[in-house]
Parts: sequence; structure tokens; C-alpha cells
Amino acid sequence: MRRHLSKRMATGVLSLCLVAPLLGQDATSLDAKQQAVQKLAVEIRKEIVTLPQYGVFDNIHFAIKGGDTVILRGQASRPTLKSSIENVVKKIEGVSKVDNQIEVLPLSSNDDRIRAAVYASIYRYPPLQKYTSNRGGPRGPSVARAAGGITNDPPIGYHAIHIIVQNGNVTLTGVVDSETDASLAQIRANSVSGVFSVDNDLQIAGKGQ
Repeated sequence: MRRHLSKRMATGVLSLCLVAPLLGQDATSLDAKQQAVQKLAVEIRKEIVTLPQYGVFDNIHFAIKGGDTVILRGQASRPTLKSSIENVVKKIEGVSKVDNQIEVLPLSSNDDRIRAAVYASIYRYPPLQKYTSNRGGPRGPSVARAAGGITNDPPIGYHAIHIIVQNGNVTLTGVVDSETDASLAQIRANSVSGVFSVDNDLQIAGKGQ
């Protein structure tokens, strides 16, 4: 098991990476540009996290370059999420260009099984249930889940801990209250059969990054 903290600034389940404006400008102008970038970042984040396709098995973050160019990064469990994010971000006022670098995770029945098992191991464990609004666990079987597994029909609701699975390797992202909870999540994920490794990228709330 590995435990390290990302240097990204995590806000909820989404990292907001802001690229500062060029130096050499007066303080008033610089402050106005920074405020504009911060406002744009809030709007971008809102559009991404409210997308129906965005869920517990995705990890999306972005950067703003030059004040109007948005660079999208991270991992998407479904191809539709990558294109949907690009489409909504392009429509935001103040965005002139979108560089979509989001990685679409490969389709894999084994990874799909691991996602379901890690989800159950973490979110059905009482000490960690506070990190989801979906206390009852995944909803019942659906046509989409029967056809494509949990990746195709992920659990709904708020999830502070996101579960990224690629070729049997698990990465945990998001924000938790304490190092203890971060370690518990890692232990629960690592206990799932078929998991090769667990990269614990959880942030601790209130700690400077």
C-alpha cells in the first residue's frame, strides 16, 4: 500500500488548478485578473460536478491558462463524460479555448467488478458512511447495469471519496476529515480481491496543500 498526498488543491471531489497571470503588471490589474480567473474556475467546477455523467468513479480537474484557456485533465470512466465536460465548458462565458486531456479509462469487466467491490467495501463500512449521501448503497439492478455493470450505471448521490480503477490498480481521490479516515479507506480498498495496488491520493480537510 502507498500513502501520499497530491500537490493539487482539492475542492470537494474536484481539483481547481489555477494558472496565475503573467507577472510585471500593476497590482490593481493583477488583482482584477485573479478575481476573474477565480470566478471562472468556480463556474467551470459547478458545470462539471452537476453533469449527470460525473460520478464516484471519475476524477476530473482542470487548469486555467492565460485567463481564458481551460485545460481539462483527469480520468473518466465513460467516454461520454469526456465529451460532455468539453461541451459544457466551451459554452461558459470567458472561455475561448478548451484543451481536453481527460483520459478515458479502458473498458474492463474486471475493473468494473473491482469498482463495485471497492465501493461496497468503503461505503458500507460504518465509520466511512459519513462521506456519502447514498447511505443505502447502490440502487437496485437496472437495465444499464445489467448490460454494462456498475461503471455504466454508477451509484447516485454525493461521494467525498472517489474510486479510480485502471487495470486492477486503484486510486482514491477526494477530501476526508482525518488521516485516520484516509488510512481506513485505503485499508478497505486494499482488502478487495483482485486489487493489485492502492494509491491513496486523499486530501485532509483543513490542511494546506
